[in-house]
Amino acid sequence: MRAILQKAYGSVDDLQLGEIARPEPAEDEVLVRVRAASVHPDVWHVIAGRPAVIRLMGSGVRRPHQQVPGTDLAGVVESVGGAVTRFRPGDEVFGETVRGFQWRNGGAFAEYATAPEEALWLKPSGASFEEAAAVPTAGLIALNNLPRRRVAPGSRVLVNGAAGGVGAFALQLAKAYGAHVTGVDHASKLHLVGSLGADRVIDYRTEDFTRGSERWDVIFDVPGNHSFRAIRRVLDAHGSYVLIGHDAFGAGGHRWLGSIPRLLGLVARSAVTPQLRGGSFAAPDKRELLGTLARLMEDGQLRVVLDRVYSLGEAAEAIRHLMSGQPLGRVVLRIDD
Repeated sequence: MRAILQKAYGSVDDLQLGEIARPEPAEDEVLVRVRAASVHPDVWHVIAGRPAVIRLMGSGVRRPHQQVPGTDLAGVVESVGGAVTRFRPGDEVFGETVRGFQWRNGGAFAEYATAPEEALWLKPSGASFEEAAAVPTAGLIALNNLPRRRVAPGSRVLVNGAAGGVGAFALQLAKAYGAHVTGVDHASKLHLVGSLGADRVIDYRTEDFTRGSERWDVIFDVPGNHSFRAIRRVLDAHGSYVLIGHDAFGAGGHRWLGSIPRLLGLVARSAVTPQLRGGSFAAPDKRELLGTLARLMEDGQLRVVLDRVYSLGEAAEAIRHLMSGQPLGRVVLRIDD
């Protein structure tokens, strides 16, 4: 089968389109004929091997154990392992190819890929393969960190980085929960933020939301470009702060540990700061969360905006486009029949 191959950590320009053997599913896995695969920041992290700690977290110390990048896919079930009960050949599915957390290659940038049964869900009938492939990682991060219990109807929610993959889903989840949502991003992306349902938009270049008089019940912070001290000035005393910590493709965060030190610092501080409580380092229940995301898509409460669709052989170009910060929506690879 055709696949994108990564032989070492480094530049996306070193990725190559090649031929490898088709994988075989384990007992609890599904073999998927991939129709589309998502390009997202975690893909870059594993290609670059940054922060360096990911090499000790299952990716591979000297080179990636799995040489085919990509974790998010949508496609058609080709075959199933002996223990699989939820899917059968011909089913259209979407989900992730890796177990637990990210930060390792998952083999999605190929014509065929295996995925754990528990990390897949039936593709919503109204969604294209490209739209469905753009949901898993960003949607799981947003939903796992912004569950319904965290947002009361009528509450005030601010999403910093609202036009990005995770931010766009967080914005729509907050709206689905009945919140009044403010979206913060670059001026060129505010039309997209408004189209996703934001009640108010802020251009971060002309207005610093941490210096205003408005207060929010929840601040969902994707880029983490403000200190918690600044955030706390505009966070309700009984509010909640959620930091995702996008490292801006290596421009932010620690070279070796990324945003982990900052996140651990907030966790330690949560013992005396109620606004920091409610997070979890437990692996998400992907089956449950993907089911929720699929239902929200079917109900029209979660919309996927595609910026550009590339072919499999254009994977390096697609990642470079993502890194440019210019996309107005998601970047996806289409794997042709």
